[in-house]
Amino acid sequence: MPEAARTVPIPRLAPADPAPAAPVPEAAPEVARPAAGLFAIGLAGFCAFVGFYATQPLLPTLERVFAVSKAAAALTVSAPTIAVALASPFAGRAIRRWGHRRIIVASLLFLPVPMLLTAASPGVPALVGWRFVQGLAVPGIYAVGVAFLAEEWPPAALGSAMSALVTGNVIGGYTGRLLAGLAADRWGWRAAFVVLALVTTAAAVAAARLLPRGRRARPAGPAPRARPGDLLRAPRLLATFAVGFNVLFTQVAVFTYVTFHLSAPPYRLGTAALSSVFTVYLIGAAVTPFAGRWIDRVGSRRAVTVALAVAAAGALVTLAPSVTLVVAGLAAVCTAVFVSQSASTAFLRTAAPPRLRSSASGLYVSSYYLGGAAGGVAPALAWHAGGWGACVAMVVAVQLGTVALAHRAWRPAA
Repeated sequence: MPEAARTVPIPRLAPADPAPAAPVPEAAPEVARPAAGLFAIGLAGFCAFVGFYATQPLLPTLERVFAVSKAAAALTVSAPTIAVALASPFAGRAIRRWGHRRIIVASLLFLPVPMLLTAASPGVPALVGWRFVQGLAVPGIYAVGVAFLAEEWPPAALGSAMSALVTGNVIGGYTGRLLAGLAADRWGWRAAFVVLALVTTAAAVAAARLLPRGRRARPAGPAPRARPGDLLRAPRLLATFAVGFNVLFTQVAVFTYVTFHLSAPPYRLGTAALSSVFTVYLIGAAVTPFAGRWIDRVGSRRAVTVALAVAAAGALVTLAPSVTLVVAGLAAVCTAVFVSQSASTAFLRTAAPPRLRSSASGLYVSSYYLGGAAGGVAPALAWHAGGWGACVAMVVAVQLGTVALAHRAWRPAA
């Protein structure tokens, strides 16, 4: 993105597993885009995340069917996040070669393919591999979609467009988990991916047909470049990357391993019931937009401190021997993590010097999703040592460490 462009913050609405927003350049004035365009953007966001975390409610089933460890089953959650982390830094280069709309449409129509191939997987290695391939397509929708809106949408309507994209993320992430659990409970785990592929295909075709054509085939001018050393010499920026890493680590760790916890005694929840637990995401998605003004008022540093303290308390509540209390704790964790994500992305613009913002945004996305990948695997060691209680202890330690890091590194510049 051009260095000279002014930036406006993306609205703080949290997606299902909040995809980090980045500062974006302001578009040139033009006639407002039609409602069909907003609907297409929402559908694109839906497609990107409808299958992204769909294996979370299926983990106990996959563990049992394939006779693998919890860590091996959890790799099906980590695989797409690793793919996003690796592919996101190349989104800008792809835009300059092929243009926004072409990449978005191609990514949308490609997504159902690895989903169907996942359904045909003979074992966990193939399943993990196809999940990784699925994740490679997500930056082509979400990251390129953010750039497309920044480039093509009129400034007065940019907030509505970003909200449409993020709302699609939220609904897609929740719907994917719910459909996967219900389909697997009725027809088996393979059917879950067939259902998700069919839903994604229908939504992708509709989004591709309705997506507005851009005014320019691709951005003009050379891409700004930043040397790695420039980023490494910005302590507050490095701390922001670490906060982003820890935020998604917490979210993925909690919602991946709680499925093993709730499928065991005394709860013994089935696949369909486990998928319904993710309804708490909608609570977090509803609360987080209202937290935006609070973040603006108190600042990112204080917001992260309060939010992650709430998340730690919520994680401890999940230790209670009551499904109701466990769900209440999960709702607190989810909401607090969404708020923390909003605060960290808001601080990214402050932490990154203007000429480094484009590069910093790409690295932040990578750090964020690498945290999600670690959150799918690392807690397996804790589980082996002490079950769900040990997983909660690990998560709380990460949350408190993040609070300490943000409190120290995000001090106002002298």
